[in-house]
Amino acid sequence: MTTAVRQLLDWFGALSEDEKQEAAMEVLRLAFASTPEELPEEALVAAAEELFLELDAREAADAQS
Repeated sequence: MTTAVRQLLDWFGALSEDEKQEAAMEVLRLAFASTPEELPEEALVAAAEELFLELDAREAADAQS
């Protein structure tokens, strides 16, 4: 993982839960903006949920360190 990505994740971890959700949805929207076909909202929600679960696991692991 690059330093820039690690820093972004650290900043993300400092956000409130509402801000995290907003940021994650925006990142997903930007990531899929170049996709020619529309993605169903359910796919975006599932991807966001997976992202949040992974970030929560990382935060928990960091807290134990």
